[in-house]
Amino acid sequence: MSPPAIAVVGAGVGGLTAAIALRAMGIDVEVFESAPAPRATGTALGIASNATKVLRSLGIDLTTDACCRVLEHFELRTASGALIRALPGTAITAALKHPFVSIHRNELIRTLSAAAGDTPIHYGTEVTEVAIEGRGVRATCIAAPDIRAAVLVGADGFRSTVRSMVAGDQTPIDYGYACWLATVRFAHPRMMPGYTGHYWGRGQRFGLIDIGGGMTYWWATKNMPAAQARDWGGGKEEILAMFDGWAPEVVETIDHTPAEALISVPGQDRPFLKKWGTGPVTLLGDAAHPMLTSRSQGASSAVEDGYILAEAMARVPDPVQALRTYENMRRSRTRMLVNSSRRLNRLEQAQNPVVCAARNLGMRWAPMRSVIGQTVRPMKFDLGWTQ
Repeated sequence: MSPPAIAVVGAGVGGLTAAIALRAMGIDVEVFESAPAPRATGTALGIASNATKVLRSLGIDLTTDACCRVLEHFELRTASGALIRALPGTAITAALKHPFVSIHRNELIRTLSAAAGDTPIHYGTEVTEVAIEGRGVRATCIAAPDIRAAVLVGADGFRSTVRSMVAGDQTPIDYGYACWLATVRFAHPRMMPGYTGHYWGRGQRFGLIDIGGGMTYWWATKNMPAAQARDWGGGKEEILAMFDGWAPEVVETIDHTPAEALISVPGQDRPFLKKWGTGPVTLLGDAAHPMLTSRSQGASSAVEDGYILAEAMARVPDPVQALRTYENMRRSRTRMLVNSSRRLNRLEQAQNPVVCAARNLGMRWAPMRSVIGQTVRPMKFDLGWTQ
């Protein structure tokens, strides 16, 4: 069997989107995933309007999925549940002409895998080393044949092996908080269809999101020393204690969650790379530009990456130059999203009571046009080729 023109390492959101977009351009591509099979665990994702725009251009409409919910009601509340500001999701959708949706990650991966059609997806293929050989690439794998291709795309996530080959080992940047995530079958009178609620405390936050199918996605954060956040070994009871006295729907959601459904991650990203690739190797998504979750742009920006990568590979005759073109087109926007996520995260995770009071007051009284403008700005993305 001849090697593929493009090998995508990682069958996550960005890697699968890249494969779909490349195949739509008539480019030979195969996907290689370290997991032995599609994952059966995980939580949910916010897929912003910029990403649903891209996916629709590829023939994928997430709003037809029963396990998905279009954002209709977005509320900011205090820890006790008092309303700070309500934002109409319909106004955001109208401004962008494409919806913001919430969907379970596994459901999104199933949808993308189906859209990839007959594109080969090789599971149980863990890459340990990448080397440029002649005009192509060879990737060494554990318990699987080596991967050989003309081009290799590292879409292998936050702990990317391909990134290490491109940029060397780098220590993640810690932001001094832990984040817990879960999905649970839960309903509350406050949660209308399409509801997203963010609850702001002092050094703590909580998110409550309707993802359809009777399921709720929630996440919670709390400031703590970075080492403690990285190695957090507590359980549901500890989280309940941290959020004791918060709004009833917050406490009830945590209480309804099976302990085994909880996922804990530290608040981290990585230094922004000046160089995403070398020769016939490039990076995509979290492997290239991991970002904090405040803007809900991690998965969405990976979708953009996959689309622009395919455009570059189809339009630029030389494969190596096509990769550099892709990287140059993506660097400015993704740097903006990384920095914007960091700034918003500092505000949301603020612990000083004066800063928190000013934050809440500012959000309550800011002109609605300004609030909607700041919300939609990161989600504006042009599908046109502007190189």
